[in-house]
Amino acid sequence: MDPDRRMFALCRLVDTVISMYIWLLIASVLLSWLVAFNIINRHNRFVWQVGEFLHRITEPLVAPIRSVLPAIGGFDISPVVLILALYFIRDLFYEFVCWRVYP
Repeated sequence: MDPDRRMFALCRLVDTVISMYIWLLIASVLLSWLVAFNIINRHNRFVWQVGEFLHRITEPLVAPIRSVLPAIGGFDISPVVLILALYFIRDLFYEFVCWRVYP
């Protein structure tokens, strides 16, 4: 297999994983808003399981950012900062690793 094709597969994999994690972050934020505004009930078993899954997946990366940033007007902007950081990391990865694949 051509080395450029392997690099293309690696670049696509990294891009897909980062994109999926960003969507999980967005889902976590939306779920927290729906629970906070009493639109959905957290005592529902399915909602609790989805919320618990999203919390376990996103909290390890959001918590350190949350501990450094203050809440601005009661809003938690740590997921936004994490999303921006993930886009930055993805772009750096493309620039330094995938530069042969995408001229």
